[in-house]
Amino acid sequence: MYDAAGVRQAAGKQARILNQLLDEFLQDSHQLNTEERLKELLGHTPFQVLIGLTWGISVSILTISVL
Repeated sequence: MYDAAGVRQAAGKQARILNQLLDEFLQDSHQLNTEERLKELLGHTPFQVLIGLTWGISVSILTISVL
């Protein structure tokens, strides 16, 4: 869960800042293609992590009760 919410979200923030820097430095000389930009949406929001945790626990309990 830490990786899903923390590390990947931090990497997404860094990618957003790097893309902004590239936009500023390369305004006139070179236009960036969409493929050259860094991917910014990498992690899950805290709400998505909470839903994933709830879903995982629910499926586990259901599986144990069926077996």
